[in-house]
Amino acid sequence: MDSGIDSLKAIGWIVLNVLQALFLGLWTTIWGIVSMAVAAVGNQALALRIPQLTWAPGLLAASGAKVEVRGKDKVDWSRPVVVVVNHQSMIDIPALQFGLIPARLRFITKEELLHVPILGPYMRSVGMIGIDRGNTAAGIERLKRQAERCHEDCAVVVAFAEGTRSRTGQIKPFKKGAFMLALQAGIPIVPVSLEGARRVLGADGFKVRPGNVRIDIGDPIETAGMTTDDRDALIARVQQAVVTMNLAAGGLGDGSVAIELGASGASSGARRLA
Repeated sequence: MDSGIDSLKAIGWIVLNVLQALFLGLWTTIWGIVSMAVAAVGNQALALRIPQLTWAPGLLAASGAKVEVRGKDKVDWSRPVVVVVNHQSMIDIPALQFGLIPARLRFITKEELLHVPILGPYMRSVGMIGIDRGNTAAGIERLKRQAERCHEDCAVVVAFAEGTRSRTGQIKPFKKGAFMLALQAGIPIVPVSLEGARRVLGADGFKVRPGNVRIDIGDPIETAGMTTDDRDALIARVQQAVVTMNLAAGGLGDGSVAIELGASGASSGARRLA
């Protein structure tokens, strides 16, 4: 009897995930076209805002994800900053789009995503930053151009500094691109931790389950006056801030610390792993 019920539940989840995948494709197409049309008539600011108000909340509702944001008032979102965040899931993007309103977000992303139908043309139309991992020189040149325009359009640039999604939930070493951008532009870095997204949608396959996504926002770290000689120390400082917030939210951090959470969700103690 139990095995039969388990089989029905498994079938039910498969059917629901197929419907969610179809919704994802249709929803993304509709709002991608609308946003591109708005960008085409010259209103890029509105084109950036539309996904935050329509696409992101629609996907979160369809997946059963609830987003909790802590620390948003620490940041002046009207000035240019680089948001450095860990990456657990594809649901991270709508979670950040929705959770970081009123900031208008531009993501640093893989170059190949700029060639995906609908998504790619939209991303190019609103100034998303594609980086070709196989061409370091071209990537650095794009980051330099973005650094020059950051002050001009008060861009809030979002970088998944690990470079790809973590399959274990542990935060991997941060890559240097986002930090070079912040140093060249002389703008603050905002460390951000995401936790819970991998339980909504993991890195393997399309198995969506309802869950809570927590976004913790740290204090901005100023880069004015720093040089490239300060880069490695800056990376270490930002990564430690993200790891600390992630641990406090019940995450795995970078895997070097095991944390015990009390009933309130606050950390009650930590120990260094051997």
